[in-house]
Amino acid sequence: MKLLTASLLALSLAPACVRAQDTAALNKLTDSWPTYNGDYSGRRYSPLTKINTATVKQLQPAWNFRVETTTGGGKRISATPLEVDGVLYFTVPSHVWAVDARTGRKLWQFDWASKGGETIGNRGAAVLGNTVYFETEDCNLVAIDRTTGKEKWHASIGNPDQFYFGSVAPVIVKNHVMVGISGDDFDNPGYIEAHDPETGALQWRWYDHPNPGDPEAKTWPNDEAMMHGGGMTWVAGTYDPELNLYYFGTGNAQPVINGLARLGDNLYTSTICALNPDTGKLVWYFQPNPHDTHDWDAVQTPVLIDGIIDGKHRKLVAQASRNGWYFLLDRATGKNLLSTPFAMQNWTLGVSKNGSPIPNPEKMAHTNGALVSPNQAGAANWYPPSYSPQTGLFYVPAYDAYSVYYIYDNNKKPEGWAGNDRGGWSEASLRAFDYRTGKVRWNHKWPSSGGRSGILTTAGNLLFTGDTTTNLVAFNAANGTILWHAGLGSIVSNGPITYELDGLQYLVAAAGDTLYAFVLR
Repeated sequence: MKLLTASLLALSLAPACVRAQDTAALNKLTDSWPTYNGDYSGRRYSPLTKINTATVKQLQPAWNFRVETTTGGGKRISATPLEVDGVLYFTVPSHVWAVDARTGRKLWQFDWASKGGETIGNRGAAVLGNTVYFETEDCNLVAIDRTTGKEKWHASIGNPDQFYFGSVAPVIVKNHVMVGISGDDFDNPGYIEAHDPETGALQWRWYDHPNPGDPEAKTWPNDEAMMHGGGMTWVAGTYDPELNLYYFGTGNAQPVINGLARLGDNLYTSTICALNPDTGKLVWYFQPNPHDTHDWDAVQTPVLIDGIIDGKHRKLVAQASRNGWYFLLDRATGKNLLSTPFAMQNWTLGVSKNGSPIPNPEKMAHTNGALVSPNQAGAANWYPPSYSPQTGLFYVPAYDAYSVYYIYDNNKKPEGWAGNDRGGWSEASLRAFDYRTGKVRWNHKWPSSGGRSGILTTAGNLLFTGDTTTNLVAFNAANGTILWHAGLGSIVSNGPITYELDGLQYLVAAAGDTLYAFVLR
């Protein structure tokens, strides 16, 4: 949907001082992994082919690197490592490492003295020129010298005393460091903002709620509910340089489960948004999850696809949303082209004329409970999906599940969660479907419903992901046949990456507190 007006904190823009070549590698992935999703598209698809269906069984362990620094959130590596100029950069809360991508040898370690915040995890860093950027749990954006590992500057991105915290991997877009914010326990609005890469100065901040008086404000019962409505921006976005649009999803509304005090669709929570990164102005939006009362949000990666729909070349954006629905949009306008379930779901009455699912009031939380599918963990979650232009398939770690949602705070003005769910039956799968239709092409059901992992696809017709126990697994991306696996010490806890150095292709994945590297020699 096109936006008429938007909520924006306008601040002066810093000079455009970033060299074009510094961000050119982010436009199309080659032999490195320079940003969270590999490139701007969010596809997590590598063009490397030395590791392929014929050679994958020849993969050998190259090295591993174990995190030994204890943090408040433990040592689990949720971050996608970046590979730039033969060096890997990765994070856990409060810490950043640079390690040799060939050997795993530590080059430097940066430690941040946190003053609070939530240490649930950290999803990674960004690199531009000689600088590494990451968010701290106490709401700072920190710039680190790539060579020395020493701090250059830090800038506030939020107030941890208001239960905001930092966990999102920044994304470099031209002369902007794009950062999101996390938090889910207090009735504060979510936002996204841009910082100057040289100084850290705030360029603009966009709050994900309408301004009072905007047409979209009518999706809330009153301005007070709207201005305190949540909508955190948990996951790094994607970017189209030709359209100059930055795409990201927003989180659930507040209160999280009891929505009786915020009747309406609650824009722009649980919404896919397209912003102009130079101004912070909203260009269009589409809401996958109106009036979210299940903590499903819509922050899953908006994947950019250049495809053919009805015989026409289209610029598309696709999302497998946590609520069990798959959406395909025109990424220039936000027009909905497809809305269809990709997993088990029972919470809708149908689809509105603009493509958004229509919530069924009977499947919202009640004091005596409501049986709902999917469960709170969602049919998908933050774990990165992948799209392979080679197969035309969209891949997602999918869950079919039921749980009982209930309300425990029935006040007229509840705060926080005000309800919860209790899980029941669940089944985990790796699911591949046609990006144009949402029709499942193949589905690999895991033997248990344990953890989830991100996904990597390659031009070698391979898909790499973790199973629900402790294995890193390679599939034939076209038909779902398992070709190789390696037992690791824990569940694969991030999205695997691949890169090539000195003619050798490497595969790297994290499992718990350890990075594992494999190589084809």
